[in-house]
Amino acid sequence: MNIAVTSLNATDNPGPGIPVIRSIKEAEDFKGNIIGLIYDSLEPGIYMKDMAKKCYVIPYPSSGLTHLYDRLAFIHEKEKLDLIIPCLDSELYGFVKLQDKLASIGIKTYLPTIEQLNIRAKDKLFDFCEENGIKAPKNFMLTSLRDIYSIPKEFEYPLVVKGIFYDAYIVNNFEEALSAFNKIKTRWGFPVIVQEYLKGDEFNVVALGDGTGETIGAVAMRKLYITEKGKGWAGTTIDDNILMELSHKVIEKLKWKSGMELEYIKSLKTGEYYLLEINPRFPAWVYLAPSAGQNLPFALVKLAMGEKVEPFTNYNIGTIFVRSSWDLITDMSKFEKIATMGEI
Repeated sequence: MNIAVTSLNATDNPGPGIPVIRSIKEAEDFKGNIIGLIYDSLEPGIYMKDMAKKCYVIPYPSSGLTHLYDRLAFIHEKEKLDLIIPCLDSELYGFVKLQDKLASIGIKTYLPTIEQLNIRAKDKLFDFCEENGIKAPKNFMLTSLRDIYSIPKEFEYPLVVKGIFYDAYIVNNFEEALSAFNKIKTRWGFPVIVQEYLKGDEFNVVALGDGTGETIGAVAMRKLYITEKGKGWAGTTIDDNILMELSHKVIEKLKWKSGMELEYIKSLKTGEYYLLEINPRFPAWVYLAPSAGQNLPFALVKLAMGEKVEPFTNYNIGTIFVRSSWDLITDMSKFEKIATMGEI
């Protein structure tokens, strides 16, 4: 089996690619190769030993579907890909639109629908939560510079200013809000989201849905250390029935197909959970799941290949992950090869 995985950017803001690869390679039943699909010749995963057998540069999502398909078809001719697992929010729409075309040449995927992606998007999530009795912070959409001067009075500082795909800033006054708005607008475009700020502890759930509303597996984690960018740098698996019931409900209502991450905050004021985001792919901390007893990435592989997978029923509580920085040493010739030839 040849499985292609994207997002090998294991930096201080890591992508999910490397932990997805680690999870798959450590499954007892896996026999095959991993092919890395990369956007930049300095993605650290390229230079990690025993991760990807080969790496290929693919075009950025903004390059259009034709360029992406042509490149994937070229890679398929050389590597005979069985499955592609895209791991970045910004590339998912393109892969979903191409999945039938990829299937026609023998490449499988296991992805949500366009409708599911739209419903859980940051600008639509509040409506989904309100319809289904799930608590979520109030938000306000900014679609032009003029809108930032029209934030409703019920939104009191501090506020959270978020991009449609990535980036979020906690702001304490209008000047900070305007600065965050300009940064996000320049990088990710509109809409920019202003969200009610809730003080409390952050919790995350990594999960896998089968597309029928059933949860194949879910692991809850409490962040122990958060970086300045808001990324969890350490966390521990926890036992929380309310959190799991909420997550099962979200997957059931969405009929989610694929991996996902649900981000919650437990309000210090009310003690209730609020759903902050639904990320439509496995998170960068997904390797904690197989370490605790639920190999969700490999379960996705088996589902994609048409195998029946029995839902996981439990996982080990108190399993901790701690990230570390690690210098990878390589030769300039490797960098030059990937930079000039687009593969290594």
